[in-house]
Amino acid sequence: MTAIHPRHQLVEALTHPVRFSLVAALNATDNMDFATLRDQLQVSDSVLSRQASALEDLGIVDIRKGYVGKRPRTWLSLSPRGREQWQHHLAALREIAGG
Repeated sequence: MTAIHPRHQLVEALTHPVRFSLVAALNATDNMDFATLRDQLQVSDSVLSRQASALEDLGIVDIRKGYVGKRPRTWLSLSPRGREQWQHHLAALREIAGG
């Protein structure tokens, strides 16, 4: 029997470059505010909003809205499921790369 290629273990939601970058950035911290994440990823508000919402719908990202003083703010973080999915995706990439 032939072994299944590790690409089949990739998390489909994380194959999009912006989603991949978004999850990578959030994996490095507990949470990040929207503007900081947007600037770090070098994307527009609408692109980040759309991709973050898609990941939230999949249970990968948690989005929390609140205020700092009178200014509205949005914070994003990886859910426990998101951290698990990220590790699974990285393991598949490493296996594909031969490491």
